[in-house]
Amino acid sequence: MNLGLENKPVLVMAASSGIGRGVALEFAREKARVMLFGRSEDRLRKTRDEIRELTGAEVEYTAGDITRGDDIDGVVRATIEAFGSIYALFNNTGGPPAGRFDDFNDKAWAAAFELTLLAYVRSIRAVLPVMRKAGKGRIVNNTSSSIRQAIDGLILSNAFRTGIMGMTKSLARELAPEGILVNVVGAGRIGTDRLKYLDSMKAEQEGIPLEEYQKRFARSIPVGRYGSAEELGRLVVFLCSEANTYITGQSILVDGGMITAY
Repeated sequence: MNLGLENKPVLVMAASSGIGRGVALEFAREKARVMLFGRSEDRLRKTRDEIRELTGAEVEYTAGDITRGDDIDGVVRATIEAFGSIYALFNNTGGPPAGRFDDFNDKAWAAAFELTLLAYVRSIRAVLPVMRKAGKGRIVNNTSSSIRQAIDGLILSNAFRTGIMGMTKSLARELAPEGILVNVVGAGRIGTDRLKYLDSMKAEQEGIPLEEYQKRFARSIPVGRYGSAEELGRLVVFLCSEANTYITGQSILVDGGMITAY
């Protein structure tokens, strides 16, 4: 299947590590032109160099804070200056703090909203003019398996990830007539630093080593293991490709069959 992504300009948010890095790598393997965005210039430079070496693709980076609207506008301008346009956006960010309802005050809720939902709103707002000018585009919003089944101890994430799904459904209907498709991917147990942090907290609570906790949890996943960022990335790349002409407004989990809810 020809995905039609060669030389397509793509913006990947929170791309220096984890899921963002995996998605950027898969785009680069299809010879897209990839702009990486994240906070750490050192990590972005390292990731850019690694992806270039692995794929030979054109990869650039812009450092900034995803919770700052000016920084989001800046990376969109930089992408257009470097590549001429933006065909696809992968919206991605780190998760808010773990905890239960009683652990968080108004300030914590507001910060989680800015990080987890408003950052996506700002990124989409920033790329829409160039996509509309081109008459086509693809947007994929990364969330979590919690959009189908809430995860204990992650109330902030649970609340705002489902908000992303609602926004995506509305946007898909509004933007489809303009040739812009918008979808959600929900990460299950994808092996990232964020998941290692969350697993470490659970392992400590249960008084067992991290490795034992992860092995036990993996046995509850039908495929018998955690997933990789690259596996999630391959789905994102398809949804953003020219091979996808009719899928929009959907939420697809990448979880190895873990979630049983419809």
